[in-house]
Amino acid sequence: MIVNEKTPMKRNGAFRDVPLEIPGLGKFEPYVSPFDYLNRRISLPDLGETIIHPREPRADKVVYDIKRAVERSGLENGMTISFHHHLRNGDAVMPLVLGALSEMGFKDLHLAPSSLPDAHDMVAGCLRSGLVSRLSSSGARGEVGRAISSGEIDIPVVLRSHGGRARAVECGDVKIDVAFLAAPACDRYGNMTGSSGRSACGSLGYAMVDARHARHVIAVTDNLEEYPLSPRISVPQYLVDQVLVTDSIGDPSKIATGATRISRNPVELRIARNAFDLIAASGLLADNCSFQVGTGGASLAVAAYVREYMRENGIRGAFGLGGMSGYMIDMLEQGYFKTMFDVQSFDASVTGSLVKNPGHVEIDASCYANPFNRGCVAHNLDIVVLSALEIDVSFNVNVQTGNDGVLRGAIGGHQDTAAGSKMSVVVAPSFRGGVPTIKESVLTVCTPGETVDAFVTERGICINARREDLLEKAMNAGLPIKDIRGLKSETERMTGVPDLPEFDRSRIVAVVENRDGTLLDSVYKVRG
Repeated sequence: MIVNEKTPMKRNGAFRDVPLEIPGLGKFEPYVSPFDYLNRRISLPDLGETIIHPREPRADKVVYDIKRAVERSGLENGMTISFHHHLRNGDAVMPLVLGALSEMGFKDLHLAPSSLPDAHDMVAGCLRSGLVSRLSSSGARGEVGRAISSGEIDIPVVLRSHGGRARAVECGDVKIDVAFLAAPACDRYGNMTGSSGRSACGSLGYAMVDARHARHVIAVTDNLEEYPLSPRISVPQYLVDQVLVTDSIGDPSKIATGATRISRNPVELRIARNAFDLIAASGLLADNCSFQVGTGGASLAVAAYVREYMRENGIRGAFGLGGMSGYMIDMLEQGYFKTMFDVQSFDASVTGSLVKNPGHVEIDASCYANPFNRGCVAHNLDIVVLSALEIDVSFNVNVQTGNDGVLRGAIGGHQDTAAGSKMSVVVAPSFRGGVPTIKESVLTVCTPGETVDAFVTERGICINARREDLLEKAMNAGLPIKDIRGLKSETERMTGVPDLPEFDRSRIVAVVENRDGTLLDSVYKVRG
């Protein structure tokens, strides 16, 4: 998108300039504040006539030819297609489908997956060839991130949180024409699950939303089972139009893309200890508490400290939330929590738990974090521990662009859980590779600082001035509290102040939506 003096831009509530209209995408509202949407009257758009697909009794949905499945779907140039990313770096469905669509001569498609892991580098070629002209996702990285950041797509990419994407699909901002959904186990009539099969990936929380709202749904499976599928169904048959059988939908051993073991790194352990001490001082770790944590080494170390505290104090929590690791499921099975709400399984080892453990509950992305429904689980969170690429002195967090300005991450549920929880704790080392984590202003605002309560490093704890109550509790507990500007200066004395990347401010290559659909920030083309 070209930006000039005639481009309608406005400075939003995060003090970022965002466009009010994007050619090819339409009009947008600027971000105001995390809960401004509560003051607005929200009406659903006219989604058009209800689409029904009546079938004669016992009609066969199974097809073995991907091109035949595409023809039956009615897909045309310019339409929107979607995929889920539960198989993460092991996914083979998106490459299979996009390869077939390219051979069939499709152009100008809107690709709207729930996210794009490294396994989807081939999407960059689809952008260059014109197969895909519009892209929306939770994030972009690798070759795709580099292609976008260098300006190889004319229409800016729209980056949304998981809750924001569910809202966009349900409100009609994203109208999916054909959803291609990887189904690790599926019967002939389209009942599918992710909890069994040779490509089992666990919860299908993102697929559920697409299946309910897409005009045409194709289940893609390498494990066709006898009807009816048993014992667990994630997406029921009445939502599925076709069942495409292929040799392989992916490699579940590549689902876990990062560390899923407690860190032994002394810096990460110091961060984890500081974060836990703050959580304990908050008083929120009590009976019926709720908790979400990531799967990185430091985050799991926080979870280990939490578990030990709960054991010593006889505490039983209400629920854990988010992407599930084997460690969190162990806490469920050992009785530290009554329920685990699972929107995405980060570790293939947890898939069996979905079948055998009634306390392990599969939920969809809307139930997880959509701010516009009647009550998402993220709004009942007590404590969430989140990571960051960088944070600024106003506590705004960037999880999307690297120090070079190139897209290399994903928003995920970051802004959803930060907004919804009673206490959001962001953890990161004070510097990485000689580059300080705290900046005067982050390159890209992905989570507004108003929703971040504390930032924890190995060198100390910074608490948002909005949380005087938390600061008082932390001081009374004797925790190593530091002013965020002071910690920024302390770190820069060791690392120096890094040069900022150069951007072409005449080209917006992506926009970051807040979870309510307003624009939070603009991402510009990187020079060089």
